[in-house]
Amino acid sequence: MSVPRGSAPSTRLLHVSDLHFGGRDAPPIGRALEALIERTSPELVVATGDLTHRGLPEQHTAAAAFLRSLGPPVLAIPGNHDIPYTFPGRFTRTFTEFDRQWETTEPVFRSPTLHVVGLNSVRAWRHQSGGIRDEQLSRAREQLAAAPEGALRVVALHHHLIGAPWRSRKKPVSRRSHVLTALVDSGAELILAGHIHQGAVSERHEFEVISGDVRGVGVSIAPGLGQPRPNRRGEARGLHVYECDADTIRIHTYVWRDDDWGLTAIRTFARGRDPLRVESVS
Repeated sequence: MSVPRGSAPSTRLLHVSDLHFGGRDAPPIGRALEALIERTSPELVVATGDLTHRGLPEQHTAAAAFLRSLGPPVLAIPGNHDIPYTFPGRFTRTFTEFDRQWETTEPVFRSPTLHVVGLNSVRAWRHQSGGIRDEQLSRAREQLAAAPEGALRVVALHHHLIGAPWRSRKKPVSRRSHVLTALVDSGAELILAGHIHQGAVSERHEFEVISGDVRGVGVSIAPGLGQPRPNRRGEARGLHVYECDADTIRIHTYVWRDDDWGLTAIRTFARGRDPLRVESVS
């Protein structure tokens, strides 16, 4: 499932995670985020879970209103905080409020340039950790195979697949290697997640022992957009903007600096099977 060189027009998507609506009061960033969206013009906003703090109806309503007010279409998936915190609702109405706002926990966005598949990694019987079942992976494979030629193929889930830069007790998705291998083999070019409130980015050649002519795959964890918790080092407020053309995927990391966004890093990865063009080192 290689991407033909020169066949895909440029596209952008904006990735936020862990908004935690209903938690501690946070500085207003709505207008500043709207300005960033106006400047970057993403085709889609992807929200990888923990939109709310305790999964309450009013929190879901507020989070959905905020995300929809940004302008572009929104693809939202649940996080472990988006289900009822107490019993029995945690098991009897697990995704009722999320579905009320977003209709499904596993949405798919399709366009000529972008194909995004959402996976629900939340499990009611687990407080922090999550999992992806084999039938979900099979369905993702079928959905990715249906992407238009040249479209960027993206998978989004809440629980992370690469480690946190700072120490964290949060566990990655269950059977992480199995899930990651299945998504890579299914043709995903970019895998997005959140959960750890820390930004992290890696590329296939950095986490998989491989040889020969293989395509690149990026794995990206967005910083939390909600207010960092007290005494939690390593929790910047931020987001990622992805820019993709036929040859490259660029990941722009923005963090909130008191009253505006600051661009802290731009990472560029090769798309497809050919490496980036660089000056000769011989």
